[in-house]
Amino acid sequence: MSANPFLDPTLVHGDLYRGDGRLADRTQALHRAKISGSDVADTIANLLAARVPRGAAVLDIGCGRGTTTLRLADRLRPRRLIAVDASAALLRTTRDRLGDAGALGSVVCADFHHLPLLDSVADAAVAAFCLYHSPTPSLAVAEIARCLRPGGAAVLVTKSLDSYAELDHLVRAAGLDPHGTSRPSLYESFHSGNLHTIAATNLIVIDVQREEHVFHFADATHLARYLTTTPKYRITLTGGIPALAATLRLRLPAPPYTTQSIVSYAIAVRP
Repeated sequence: MSANPFLDPTLVHGDLYRGDGRLADRTQALHRAKISGSDVADTIANLLAARVPRGAAVLDIGCGRGTTTLRLADRLRPRRLIAVDASAALLRTTRDRLGDAGALGSVVCADFHHLPLLDSVADAAVAAFCLYHSPTPSLAVAEIARCLRPGGAAVLVTKSLDSYAELDHLVRAAGLDPHGTSRPSLYESFHSGNLHTIAATNLIVIDVQREEHVFHFADATHLARYLTTTPKYRITLTGGIPALAATLRLRLPAPPYTTQSIVSYAIAVRP
């Protein structure tokens, strides 16, 4: 079992994504806290729209709850849109959201190391905030490249190795996890620092863009809502969000609590 929960297959294919609730709660807490940084789904769609004509065939690898999938459907109007994820629960949410929006698209439940797709099937592909779940992300990039036509574009997105590091210190200071500052980054296998190198193993990297995202948790309850969604820490406190918020109020300085992450986008093409 890996010390990093994002690289533990038991967790990745089990509790982390068995349902869509944890990811939905995490996203909601972060969106509410964000005070700086562009909308990632919009940025991805704009990067691809500059390189891929409308009516393209597009893959969204590791689609999660389908937020980027929906944006691609609206911005690119693809003739074929395939959302891929290893979580059946997340795919159900993506499919339902596509249907509610009247967008055309199909979903495929698959491991991104072994995509059940033909060679050169797509004009463009996205893999956002997912490749850090692979101990060998270069193999997943090779699969993405295989599925792209020659000259097809890919946008790979990840976070910096030190994302949300300020929260590590808060968790330790509150006595919730004495090892909070020494646990490995959730993004250690695929992060802003090695993004270019890994992408370049099978693709030609045209550009890497980086943007700082800043998050401002206004009170202890808001921070507690986020902390309950992250698997990084070993918090054994019982009583859920109210008990966690009460502990944070008691043991930490007054809010707000601020943290940051660098979001990086590699824009690449298949040779």
